Amino acid sequence: MNESAGLRFRRLHRPQVITDELPEQRHKGSSTYSGKIFRVTLLSLGVLLLLPLLVIILILESPIKPEVFTLKEPPMMKGCWEPNLKLREAQRLFEDQLVGPESIANIGDVLFSGTADGKIVKLVGRRIHTVTRFGKLPCGSREDEPTCGRPLGIRVGPNGTLFVADAYLGLFEVNPTTGEATRLVNGGQIVAGRKLSFINDVAVTQDGKKVYFTDSSSRWQRRDYMHLIMEATPDGRVLEYNTETKELTVVMEDLRFPNGIQLLPDEESVLVAETTMARIRRVHVAGLNKGGMDTFMDNLPGFPDNIRPSSTGGYWVAMSAVRPNPGFSMLDFLSQRPWIKKFIFKLFSQDILMKFVPRYSLVAELHDGGVCTRSFHDPNGLVAAYISEVHEHDGNLYLGSFRSPYIAKLDLSKV
Repeated sequence: MNESAGLRFRRLHRPQVITDELPEQRHKGSSTYSGKIFRVTLLSLGVLLLLPLLVIILILESPIKPEVFTLKEPPMMKGCWEPNLKLREAQRLFEDQLVGPESIANIGDVLFSGTADGKIVKLVGRRIHTVTRFGKLPCGSREDEPTCGRPLGIRVGPNGTLFVADAYLGLFEVNPTTGEATRLVNGGQIVAGRKLSFINDVAVTQDGKKVYFTDSSSRWQRRDYMHLIMEATPDGRVLEYNTETKELTVVMEDLRFPNGIQLLPDEESVLVAETTMARIRRVHVAGLNKGGMDTFMDNLPGFPDNIRPSSTGGYWVAMSAVRPNPGFSMLDFLSQRPWIKKFIFKLFSQDILMKFVPRYSLVAELHDGGVCTRSFHDPNGLVAAYISEVHEHDGNLYLGSFRSPYIAKLDLSKV
């Protein structure tokens, strides 16, 4: 055989190389089979790991016992409620120098507030002075809050003293000059068969003889406010304290998270923000209708907190979360689905849940008849977040917050 013939012979046999790939094909088939085994094994392990977790979740008791309740379809965000950016004109005061100035009062140009570290402070110019504290150190953690105290609603009485509602420690009267504090009502005591667990806001008559305050829940404390919102049980009350007789009475009960409170000019009734129900109630505390209740404004586009008078004869209402329409409101959706609420609280803590609540600050001025005359917004709470109160003084709105590390100031002449 010559060389050329040998080359032709080898070319003829090259197709046989295909048979050399058969082991590789068998290897690929084996690899596919092994991949299927791996995926099935992984899935089985996943099921084995998740099954006990699901069983634990089902067996684990939820910390809340929510009730089914009904909210009306939120009002359209138009007219007075038309979204705007007016709250972004506000400037932050004392930023990172105080935390959670929930409520604000003034004597002259001096502002007073209570903060998350249990102090009553006065704000003079650019300086912060501590007036007093009701509780004891340490402060700053969830566990410390009941002993540290958490001042919330604050008002100026007829004699120039401060009336302060501390969520845990009770109702106090404070001398703003000396810092001397007198406890009027003990927090945690049993009144008419229920515990004062969450004292919230306060209002004082012009003669200082009667003090009205809200107790948001007999079951939950302030540090568990998300539990209260999600549980939505009607265990909140409005109480009256007589500064002369020292008598403490319940004037209205079975409210769902009664929050801010404001006396009407005739002092025969108070407005009460019923936060969970997105409405404001009028509770009659004197006169012919004493003991009765009606609705001042129903179906608000947000969840109301404190109520304070405006210079035009209306009332400022602060809302730190809204019910957008058009849009989706998680709390409205969950109101008819208590089983989802239970499941959520089995999995997540309050702090984690707060991160899922969309920030949207809304301030509205309301007048008799439930008429909205103007509103200021800050979508996403970029400048003023977690607003709890609007205090008007000298042409400015001072915006308190239950969470933010500042007070925001809005010049009304600019909006």
